[in-house]
Amino acid sequence: MIITDTHTHLYSEAFDDDRKDMIQRALDANVSRFFIPAIDSSHTEAMFQLEADYPNYMYLMMGLHPTSVKDNYKDELQHVEEMLTQRQFYAIGEIGIDLYWDTSTLNIQKKAFKHQIQLAKQYKLPIVIHCRDAFDEIFEILETEKDDDLFGIFHCFTGTLEQARKAISYNMKLGIGGVATFKNGKIDQFLNQIDLKHIVLETDSPYLAPKPYRGKRNESSYVTKVLEKLSEIYAVSEEKIAEITTQNSKEIFSI
Repeated sequence: MIITDTHTHLYSEAFDDDRKDMIQRALDANVSRFFIPAIDSSHTEAMFQLEADYPNYMYLMMGLHPTSVKDNYKDELQHVEEMLTQRQFYAIGEIGIDLYWDTSTLNIQKKAFKHQIQLAKQYKLPIVIHCRDAFDEIFEILETEKDDDLFGIFHCFTGTLEQARKAISYNMKLGIGGVATFKNGKIDQFLNQIDLKHIVLETDSPYLAPKPYRGKRNESSYVTKVLEKLSEIYAVSEEKIAEITTQNSKEIFSI
């Protein structure tokens, strides 16, 4: 059984004390494909080091996270563009809009999001969307950009059934993680109405740990708890969930 974690910040400082052991735990749990989202230029070297240390397991993305869209965002986007000319990446991400932490940057967040979608199209790459308190704003931009070259993952999906279907209409898979195991997460109530062909697994580690680890540091091995929950929701075996979601990830990332 091969399990894919489509979104994990393994370079995070939260893992500095035990990164090797933490990754080994994931490998021991059959998690052997790790897709690594970017945040901003300050994390690039750590991402490259992670890939160098685990060359057969780590697949890097490049992008500017919406909470890192500040006054210097044009310089940061320049860094993204430069990196894309230098080497291979598997997605543009994570990108999007976050209105939970700061609404004052909405205008430049929109500009950065749109620009990076266009970069993804240029390089024929998927996008990985970060959306927090911003479904309407995200959908508004996706509507202006929708075409056959727009595709990717709606990371950490926490919306309604209607929003799930809308995301899928823009050629997005739904990234399902620890929230699916939360009592108040709500998505577990309708997920079985979404065909598994639209679902990929993720942890977003070190954030959003699933039950029974909620409130603690998340790690990629815990994606097995998400797998267990989806097996329960869809009433199919964990092996089948792993097989389908890994195949979905291969379709998105082309690897």
